[in-house]
Amino acid sequence: MSLDSKEDLSRHDQKLELILRTAARIFAEKSYHSTSMRDISRATGVSLAGLYHYCKSKEELLFLIQDHCFGRVLERLDHRIKGSDDPFEKLRILIDNHLSFFAANMAEMKVLSHEAESLAGEMHEHVSSTKRRYTRLARKLLSEAQATYSKSRAPRQNGGRIVKPIDLTVATYALFGMMNWIYNWYDPRGKLSVGDLVDNFTRLFLAGFIAGTSGEGMELKPALRNAERLSVWRAPQS
Repeated sequence: MSLDSKEDLSRHDQKLELILRTAARIFAEKSYHSTSMRDISRATGVSLAGLYHYCKSKEELLFLIQDHCFGRVLERLDHRIKGSDDPFEKLRILIDNHLSFFAANMAEMKVLSHEAESLAGEMHEHVSSTKRRYTRLARKLLSEAQATYSKSRAPRQNGGRIVKPIDLTVATYALFGMMNWIYNWYDPRGKLSVGDLVDNFTRLFLAGFIAGTSGEGMELKPALRNAERLSVWRAPQS
């Protein structure tokens, strides 16, 4: 590849990044469905014709935002955990990787959370496949940490019952739920640094997930066999 073609590719990539970042910000502010290509054209200073040179449609813009974010965060995680054999360290890396990436890309995080089902067809399936790989990897890391802790402890009892380990599906989605909510309240420019955020999330989650594996300090009553049916519209019967 010639120097000129490399420079052309670099300019293309930089302009596409500008378009995607701007689109993510507008999607986060107005929602995907309320945003037009003309809105993005005005915000970027790129003509409509120029915009369609970089992407065929607004849906492709949304796809590129989601595909790049999930692909990048998964690629970074794969690379970082290769340097560790400690299950707890790998779990900390997972949390650090996710939070540090999205703390720097808050608009993209909101778009990924709110517009998860706005894609269709092959675009939806491609992004969903990447998300499933990410979720499976997170579940695997949680499983390794749980197994390592369990091996070092004798089975604990709570009121005569053997305490079951925390369900890995619950733990996986609970962790992502915690991390993906930060766009609602976290300010990267505030007094809480990203490092502080990672440290607090790691200790908070492990205190529940790992400690809950043994049941230490847990005096929970068994769940009711038939859960009460609650309605937002009706007050409970006295």
